[in-house]
Amino acid sequence: MAYTVLLHILNEDAVVGEIDEMPDPSAQFVLLSSPRLRDGRDVSYLLGETNRVIYPWNRIHSLEILPSEEEEEIVTFIRE
Repeated sequence: MAYTVLLHILNEDAVVGEIDEMPDPSAQFVLLSSPRLRDGRDVSYLLGETNRVIYPWNRIHSLEILPSEEEEEIVTFIRE
C-alpha cells in the first residue's frame, strides 16, 4: 500500500509524493515517487521526467503522512 506524504525539506518548499512503505527507523534516506509541489506543479530543481527521488534524512525536517481517500472522514453540517 502506497502512502501519500508531505516531505518538508530544509531550506526548500515542501514536496508531495508517495512512499511504498513507512520509513524504517534505521534507514538513511526516503525514496519518494511522483514528486510534486503541494499545488501539483513540477519541482523546479528536478527534471520533468523524474519519477523517483532519494532524499537523505539529514535534509528532511519532517514527514507528514496524508490521509488516503478511504481513511478521510467527511463531516457535513445539515441545516433543517
